[in-house]
Amino acid sequence: MAIQWYPGHMHKAQKAIREVLPQVDLLIEVLDARIPYSSENPAIAELRGDKPCIKVLSKTDLADPQVTAAWQEYLEQERGVKTFATTTEQPGRIKLLVDLCRKMLPEKEAGAKNINAMIVGIPNVGKSTIINTLAGRVVAKTGNEPAVTKDQQRINLGSGVVLLDTPGILWPKIENPNSSYRLAATGAIKNTAMEYEDVSFFVAEYLIKAYPELIQAHFQLEYLPSTELEFLEMAGARRGALRAGGKVNLHKICEVLINELRSGKLGLISLETPAMVELEKRAIAEAKVKKEAESAERKKRFKEGSRNSDRADRKEQKNQPPAPSKGTGSRNHPRKKK
Repeated sequence: MAIQWYPGHMHKAQKAIREVLPQVDLLIEVLDARIPYSSENPAIAELRGDKPCIKVLSKTDLADPQVTAAWQEYLEQERGVKTFATTTEQPGRIKLLVDLCRKMLPEKEAGAKNINAMIVGIPNVGKSTIINTLAGRVVAKTGNEPAVTKDQQRINLGSGVVLLDTPGILWPKIENPNSSYRLAATGAIKNTAMEYEDVSFFVAEYLIKAYPELIQAHFQLEYLPSTELEFLEMAGARRGALRAGGKVNLHKICEVLINELRSGKLGLISLETPAMVELEKRAIAEAKVKKEAESAERKKRFKEGSRNSDRADRKEQKNQPPAPSKGTGSRNHPRKKK
């Protein structure tokens, strides 16, 4: 089941970004290092065109470092893109972003002109914390939930870079259902717009395949379960997430799993790799082509069916005897004289 969450202010924010983009020299897109593909807004790529872009992989302290390195190599294959891996706990490193902005636009450096940089990103990727660190003061609201920033603001960083902050925006339709689950699991989608059980089953299935030893050790399981339900029941029993009668409280252990994933208590986990994403993108493209072909075939059958129906109607009308004209009945059946 795909999870969608697109409040009205996000539509307004996307429209505002489109309007101001011609004045922007450089984009800084903040991504969640655990889900770089799923947290990358396709609308931003469409809007930025050929403008240079720094993709900041935030929350690297929660992600698998080997997978993060693979993502940096993968993302930098795109022309005009540089990556910058950091965490909100590294203020000194975050400030190096200003230097990277200037390096990417040497012509601005030579002309001593301000660089107008727009910082964008989906909700809850740490964008506001990065802005406050760059500015050296609190200029953006922060919070461990999506949709905190709702309006644009300009911040002069004092180093030849003017930063335009924008609200975190998702996009109206998330085509990849796996991305929906990953966004929900990492907190980019509000808890009220998701079902813990649904998301937790997705996460549990992935963890069993990708990080089996880690979860077995974390939940102190005697052996590694083969299914997500078995895993959740075993983990629930170990954590005392039980109902009356000793039955596992599934909702409670699902909340525990998601909260411990988000906080990093589970360990350094990435929920997607470049190889996985390439396969998913291919599957989505193939499904789209198949759907379009089926739609075209239905339209063709409908058209042919309509034409055949018209021909059949005309043939039937042709074979029918002519309808009697007015007055014929009187001639064939003269009135009896009284």
